Amino acid sequence: MKVKRALISVSNKEGLVELAQGLNKLGIEIISTGGTAKALEAAKIPVTKVDDVTGFPEMLDGRLKTLHPFIHGGILADRSKKEHLEQLKEAGIKPIDLVIINLYPFRETVAKPGVTREEAIENIDIGGPTMIRAAAKNHQGVAVIVSPARYKQILQELEKKGEISLEMRQELATEAFDHTSSYDTAIYNYLSGQKFNHSLKLEFTKTQDLRYGENPHQEAAYYRQLDALPHSLATAKQLHGKELSFNNILDLNAAWSLAAEFSVPAAVIIKHTNPCGVAIDNTILEAYQDAYNCDPISAFGGVVALNRSVDKALALKIAETYVEAVIATSFGDEALGVLTKKPNVRLMDIGKEREPNSKALDIRHVDGGMLVQDLDTVIEHREDMKVVTKNEPNEEQWGDLLFGWRIVKHVTSNAIVLAKQHRTAGIGAGQMSRVDATRLAVEKANQRQLVGSSLASDAFFPFKDAVDLAAKEGIKAIIQPGGSVRDDEVVRACNEHKIAMVFTGKRHFRH
Repeated sequence: MKVKRALISVSNKEGLVELAQGLNKLGIEIISTGGTAKALEAAKIPVTKVDDVTGFPEMLDGRLKTLHPFIHGGILADRSKKEHLEQLKEAGIKPIDLVIINLYPFRETVAKPGVTREEAIENIDIGGPTMIRAAAKNHQGVAVIVSPARYKQILQELEKKGEISLEMRQELATEAFDHTSSYDTAIYNYLSGQKFNHSLKLEFTKTQDLRYGENPHQEAAYYRQLDALPHSLATAKQLHGKELSFNNILDLNAAWSLAAEFSVPAAVIIKHTNPCGVAIDNTILEAYQDAYNCDPISAFGGVVALNRSVDKALALKIAETYVEAVIATSFGDEALGVLTKKPNVRLMDIGKEREPNSKALDIRHVDGGMLVQDLDTVIEHREDMKVVTKNEPNEEQWGDLLFGWRIVKHVTSNAIVLAKQHRTAGIGAGQMSRVDATRLAVEKANQRQLVGSSLASDAFFPFKDAVDLAAKEGIKAIIQPGGSVRDDEVVRACNEHKIAMVFTGKRHFRH
């Protein structure tokens, strides 16, 4: 396919002049519109304006300029059909072999604070998508480029062969339909203005192919949401270590989501998406040491999240044991010097804590469909909670109750967290009964940690059995949502055992 005539109409002028200069040197006629034509004229590049081709002026504030048979006939004619070429000749239409388009910046426009609906509407491109789709449909005879990243590659191919291969045209056409699909999705999501639309349209772009999924026999890839929030896991930078695995990514997400719950220095150690050690302290080094000491056996081979920068002292402490990955707000040069001596440990720089986002969604696949809900980012405060027992928690217990309550929503349900002195003492995760979760948390704690600890439960107690077990082990305060038909029985048991109990009014299941 020899390229003799190209149409260029771009909002993003990156690389435009260099591309057009290259096309001009190859003797390719350039047709262009509005601002693109002006930019080419300013660069002294010969250009034919679209209205000179159509014989019809641009009008309606630029809304109408390329929607004309002299443009679309030139793009859509099937070069393999003699009758198509004869019809072009009879109508005086010249073929267009190369279409270079990028669209009005709709997504960028609606992302601006205070943008009006009128501004958004005016940035809905009509002619651009129509030309892109026409060229992509007719890729047997026409090449279409929608990304400036392709300019250099296409010029090189034209310089070598004077044409663009069918294989490349097919690749470009696929990219073009992806581009227009993405554009329409952004418009739909903006105009609908709802969190849960009639039709769910989400956009993700592939970050990397993974070696495998949860298990070696499963193929997998990692995708980033197109409008992912800054400082979320998908935007974190890997500074060192082996390629992330499917399970690494799941664990890193679980670890960072929990670490981001706290504004004070916090350290989280995750194993199989559940925390095995969490602590807050005056410094991030102390917090990490506390978190590690919660369960040193489980911490081996875990994923560490730190909501502060990692310095040399902390790096040396982390390096004392085997960890799969570390995610933090940043790493000092000396810390990198220590940790990069371990060739396999993945180091992830997330930049800073992410901003809360009320539109963030939790999306889970089920067979043949999706479940979509708000992310569980709710944080309950002490003043919104209710003490329901005769004994009230003292200040130290309140601190541990609130600490445990932040953690329990990140533990697989049924979930129990034991906390003491702002560190986890024992965690019971993923049990089929709440009393078994309590029993497991007790078994994970040593006696010194257990006595005087506080207990957080992600949902209500259906029976008093877990309270009786907690009392037997020396637990002195409990926080839970309340709402069971046996709340009175549970509260009575707490009063008998002189345990303080707090109702939050909210449940935090994590299935």
